[in-house]
Amino acid sequence: MTAVELATGRASRWAEHLRVARERIGAQRGFVVEGVLSRMVGLAMEATGVEAPVGTLFLVETADGRRAEAEVVGFAGDRLFLMPTGETRGLRPGARVVPARHGLEVAVGRGMLGRVVDGAGRPLDGLGRVEYETRVPLGGTPINPLARRLIRAPLDVGVRSINGLFTVGRGQRIGLFAGSGVGKSVLLGMMTRFTTADVVVVGLIGERGREVGEFVTEILGSDGLRRAVVVAAPADHPPLMRLHAAWLATAVAEHFRDQGCEVLLLMDSLTRFAQAQREIALAVGEPPVTKGYPPSVFARLPHLVERAGNGTTARGSITAFYTVLVEGDDQADPIADASRAILDGHIVLSRALAEAGIYPAIDVEASISRVMQQITTAEHLRLAQRLRQLYSQYQRNRDLIAVGAYKKGTDARIDTAIDAWPGVLRYLEQNMQAKVSLEQGLADLAQLLAAVPETAFA
Repeated sequence: MTAVELATGRASRWAEHLRVARERIGAQRGFVVEGVLSRMVGLAMEATGVEAPVGTLFLVETADGRRAEAEVVGFAGDRLFLMPTGETRGLRPGARVVPARHGLEVAVGRGMLGRVVDGAGRPLDGLGRVEYETRVPLGGTPINPLARRLIRAPLDVGVRSINGLFTVGRGQRIGLFAGSGVGKSVLLGMMTRFTTADVVVVGLIGERGREVGEFVTEILGSDGLRRAVVVAAPADHPPLMRLHAAWLATAVAEHFRDQGCEVLLLMDSLTRFAQAQREIALAVGEPPVTKGYPPSVFARLPHLVERAGNGTTARGSITAFYTVLVEGDDQADPIADASRAILDGHIVLSRALAEAGIYPAIDVEASISRVMQQITTAEHLRLAQRLRQLYSQYQRNRDLIAVGAYKKGTDARIDTAIDAWPGVLRYLEQNMQAKVSLEQGLADLAQLLAAVPETAFA
């Protein structure tokens, strides 16, 4: 055997050894590279000695032997920035930081109906283990906007003023703008019980813990809970868990939509979601730009909202209501302003109406549904527009009427608005236990305006 043949044989054997070694390495689960906790300020943690992509989950060992879960939210050089998803008591310098898994997936399924879970999908209702069917990405899968079905059919939410004046389409995203104490939770509960949707998913994000129990037992009730999934992350949960709760509620809604169900997604609130993202962004050093909100807040909002809507199949949709808290009833709040730009309409609750005992306290002038023209008849649109004209005419002259400065007969349109005002208020009012269908709401609207002279709208 020549030297060339000998060298060729050796090279061939080494190549075979390398091939076998690669196969053995590939068959293993891989090496686990651990890091250490080097710094923690507030809720922001820094880990060194390990590399991982954003979104990776880690387990951080505590002094009492527990493992606290944390997620990678950023990095700088060889440092990873992590935020905890639960309790941080017992963390210490130099603690082991061990990768848990890559990517964030959540379990979903029909077994979640009638259950109350937290942002990680763990049951909060004490009814035992939740039966899941499959796992889906927590962040969802983007849909080509041109592949989505158009909004062409209305959704009956069981509330007369919304059905009649701001008709909601299947797959529409609407903002519910309200200050504190004007009845937004009651309105959400009414829609949950009265809607014709197949499944209702409720996300309670950043609310007081007491309100979670009240919403489930008193406002939602056993009948409403039967076809609903409630995902709750109260205000005392870490900001990352509040974000996860919003994503989980949306992922559950996506799962049922993909199964062909008509889903109503109610999220209370989009403002608390934005505030949770602000806490995380500021903790890792992102600068504030708009009234204390960093840029990532305004990037997160459309990512969450755009996941709702119609799917690509013949059936299945997510009609979403996102409550937006307006501090001091300030409609120019940056989150409120950004939300209006990415939603398909907004319903504003009026404090003045609430203080007058009119519930639901919907401000007819300030509210709008951007898809109503595509899903209703011309006659329905005409009737809704006329009621809005009556409402606006009365409100513009309300002060003069209240102090007796307006004399009847001065303006025929104002006279008509004054005469019709009691009927308008009766139309807007609705008992929280009484359902009014879309057909009944339209019939009531036609009956109310039948007695109004046509000259009042000239």
